Amino acid sequence: MGLLQRSDSLPHPLCWEKNAIFSDSRWEKDIRGALKADVLRLLNKDDVVILDASNYIKGYRYELYCASKQNKTTQCLVHCLVPIEQAWTWNQTRLEMEQYTREVFDGLVMRYETPNSSNRWDSPMFSVLPEDVPPFESLYDALYLCKPPPPNQSTQTQPLSSTNFLFELDRTTQDVTNCIISAQKTVVTGDKIRVPGVDELLSLGRKVTLAELTRARRQFISYTKMHPVEDSMKLRSLFVQYVNTTLG
Repeated sequence: MGLLQRSDSLPHPLCWEKNAIFSDSRWEKDIRGALKADVLRLLNKDDVVILDASNYIKGYRYELYCASKQNKTTQCLVHCLVPIEQAWTWNQTRLEMEQYTREVFDGLVMRYETPNSSNRWDSPMFSVLPEDVPPFESLYDALYLCKPPPPNQSTQTQPLSSTNFLFELDRTTQDVTNCIISAQKTVVTGDKIRVPGVDELLSLGRKVTLAELTRARRQFISYTKMHPVEDSMKLRSLFVQYVNTTLG
């Protein structure tokens, strides 16, 4: 029936030692991957899947949005607006073994990418303060009464039409990455970048690093391997859209 995400600056307790996990980017990535895999496994048109996790990276929320589109289900986001110091106070009331250290807590707050309801992947969004009663009727309407967003070429699973697909995926994303790095050497920071063969302009608002682009490229390749597109000619445009979404 739909996907309900929760977003806040603090993840919830996990079965592993969470301070160690959120101090290591590789472990943190593995946790996100495991959560996403569970969502993909459970999503269908009959059940409501609640992902009660921090979902603090906008690119990750975008991937979940695409998953719900692919499954032709509704989705919404519950944004928990908890003041930072109040969240820290709550953390200190936990058992010592369940608390975040101040360093890990501050790091998570710093990395938190606040949802924006104007983004289609963050909409519909329901912001809830600690003293608020959750808007149950609105949540029900969003999940049960609204029509799911129609799937498009970038979210529909298609069979691989060519044995060269993976080669084209790797080559195309590398070409776009090289184009962005090269263009940033000559354009003024904040200027839009045109990638040859793509109508959509890159609007990053800042200079992005090669490490950031490499990470985005790796994520896009991983996602596209799971959800290949029939027309490999669209890979360039889809990757530019992905970079705009995750790094812009």
